[in-house]
Amino acid sequence: MDLTDYRRQIDEVDARLVDLFAERMRISAEIGAYKKAHGLPVLNAGREAEKLTAVSAAAPEELSGYTRELYSLLMELSRAYQSRLTGSGSELTDRVEAAAAAASRPFPSRVTAACQGVEGAYSQLACEKMIREADIRYYPTFDSVFEAIENGECRYGVLPVENSTAGSVNKVYDAMQRHRFSIVRSVRLKVDHNLLTLPGAGLSDVRRIYSHEQAISQCSEFLKTLPDAEVIPCANTAVAARMVAEAGRKDMAALSSRACMELYGLSCAAENVQNQDSNYTRFACISRELEIYPGADRTSLMLILSHEPGSLYKVLSRLYALDINLIKLESRPLPDRDFEFMFYFDLDVPVRSPALLQLLRELGGLCESFTYLGSYSEVV
Repeated sequence: MDLTDYRRQIDEVDARLVDLFAERMRISAEIGAYKKAHGLPVLNAGREAEKLTAVSAAAPEELSGYTRELYSLLMELSRAYQSRLTGSGSELTDRVEAAAAAASRPFPSRVTAACQGVEGAYSQLACEKMIREADIRYYPTFDSVFEAIENGECRYGVLPVENSTAGSVNKVYDAMQRHRFSIVRSVRLKVDHNLLTLPGAGLSDVRRIYSHEQAISQCSEFLKTLPDAEVIPCANTAVAARMVAEAGRKDMAALSSRACMELYGLSCAAENVQNQDSNYTRFACISRELEIYPGADRTSLMLILSHEPGSLYKVLSRLYALDINLIKLESRPLPDRDFEFMFYFDLDVPVRSPALLQLLRELGGLCESFTYLGSYSEVV
C-alpha cells in the first residue's frame, strides 16, 4: 500500500467518526434538556471522572493517555453544547445583551472621574483624552480609585494597566481581585519622560531621582548614565515633580512629563529619556455598573482555573474554536492560594458577536469561576 491508500482508510474512518460524533452530541442535547427540566447542573464531575477512567482502561495501553485526552475534550464539547441549547449562564448574557442594546447613547463628556496621584499625572492626561470635560479628583493609591467608584464618589476611574516597554502594572491587576467594577473604555497614551529639575540645575547636580516604578523601568538605560544618582520610587510621576518643586533642592530631579514641568515651574535637564521612543501606556476607564457604548469591540475577563493539567488549554481551545482573537493574557498570584493564579484575558471580539455570548455561556464549565469585566472600545 502507498500513502494514498492509507489516506483513503483514514477518510473512511473519519466519515464514521463524524457520524458517531453527531449522534453523541444529539444524545448530549437530550441529556441537557433532561437536566434543565429537572433542575440538574450541566456538569457532573463524578460521572465524568468515572467515564475517563473507564475509557482509559478500555484503550490499548499505549493509547490510554490519548484516549483520556480525546474524551476529556468530547465531554467539554458536550457541556458547551448543552449550555448553548439550554441557555445556561443566561443571567450574565442577558445583562450583556441589555447593556449592548443601550449602546446607542454617546459616551458621557461631563462626569466626575478619579485618578491616582496629583495634578499633572499621566492618568489625568489619559482621562482628558477619554472624557472631554471630566471633573477630575485625585486619590493617593490605586485601591482608593477603585473605592471612589464603589462608594459613588466618582462615576469613573482611570487606571494604568500596561506599558509597551515595562509591561503590566501589577499593582493594578492585583487590585482588580479586591474590587468589583466594569471597564467602559480604554486609551493608549504616548508617554514621554523627561528629567525635571529646579531652574538652573544641571545633570551634574543631580543626586536623587524620583519617579513611579514603571517610569523608572521605562528609563533604565538613561539612568545608567547617572551612576552617582540614587533612584527612589514614589507614588506617581506627578508626585515626583511636585516633590522636587516643593523641596527647592538642586540635587533632586524627577522623571515626569512636560505638563508637570510647566505646572510646577521646573526645567528640563534631559528630554525624552525613555528607553524606546514608541513608549505607550494603556489606561482603563472603570465604572461601578456595567456600561457598554458604541463600537465596543474589546472584552476583558478574569478567570480562576482549576489547578490541574490542561485547564488553561481548555479555555484557549474554545477561543480558537469560536474564532476569538486573544490579544492579552496576564496571570497574577491568588493571595490565599499557594502557587495558583488569577488569569486576565483581553479578547478582540465585538460585544454583539454570537461567539462572545456563546463563550460567556460556556465559561462556567471550563473554569472554577470567572468575572466579566466589560466590553468597550479603545481610544487612539
